[in-house]
Amino acid sequence: MSIRKNRAFAFFIVAVAYVFAIAAGVAVYILLPFAFWLNLLLADIAATIVVFIFSVACKNASVYDPYWSVQPIVILVAFAVKYSLDGARIFPFIATMVWGIRLTANWAYTFKDLDWQDWRYTMLKEKTGVFYPVINFVGIHLVPTLVVYGCILPAVFTFVYGGEINVGGIVFFALSILAVLLQGTADVQMHKFRKKKTGGFIRDGLWKYSRHPNYLGEILMWWGIGAATVFVMPNRWWLLAGALANTLLFAFVSIPMAEKRQSRKEGFAEYKKQTHVLIPIKKWGKH
Repeated sequence: MSIRKNRAFAFFIVAVAYVFAIAAGVAVYILLPFAFWLNLLLADIAATIVVFIFSVACKNASVYDPYWSVQPIVILVAFAVKYSLDGARIFPFIATMVWGIRLTANWAYTFKDLDWQDWRYTMLKEKTGVFYPVINFVGIHLVPTLVVYGCILPAVFTFVYGGEINVGGIVFFALSILAVLLQGTADVQMHKFRKKKTGGFIRDGLWKYSRHPNYLGEILMWWGIGAATVFVMPNRWWLLAGALANTLLFAFVSIPMAEKRQSRKEGFAEYKKQTHVLIPIKKWGKH
């Protein structure tokens, strides 16, 4: 068996990559003299570069995949160590921990070995040819890092400036938790469907009327975090930019790519007529 096919070895390599990435990020954050948000941004980019180097060395861009959920956990744990975990800080911390741990576990469940790579990356490599290294760094690694940085920034501001718990914060914290449950339920239902190996389209549970309920959960999660922060700090409404960027990423990149792939299956046109893109509710007049 090739060492690349060894699942334990693959997890070990990914773990080493993230240890180095976290170390680089922490070092950059501590050493730079700028405002906390700029230090954090540059530290995030430094950590991404480390992961990118490992993904190139492993010839597998999916080494980056857990960064999406690991990065927010590391950031908020670090800020929780520096600042007290009280008042309005507790809500984004809990929501992000639950979200990040669940999503990382979901990645670990699906990640097979170093020869397994997300189909989207393989498709991009085939389409872009000699330009793939640039697409790999910018499109697959850097842009998602910047988007998630924008998403977690409201929670970081809450840690730095504090604030009291209020009704709006509670409501949108609840939205984030419900979003995590929605996304988790959708993922479990999809795993069960794939185990059956029946092909076609999943038409059970949340997927009965929605083609991407897992994406809906991801989108709502960050609107919940962002809006909860804005209710605590109304003058910082611009912090919702991260949730907006995340929504646009799914609307114009992730969903179209998934839809195009699904369209190759027989019956997609009818399936599309009967389902919503995101909202898991029955279409009026459809069966």
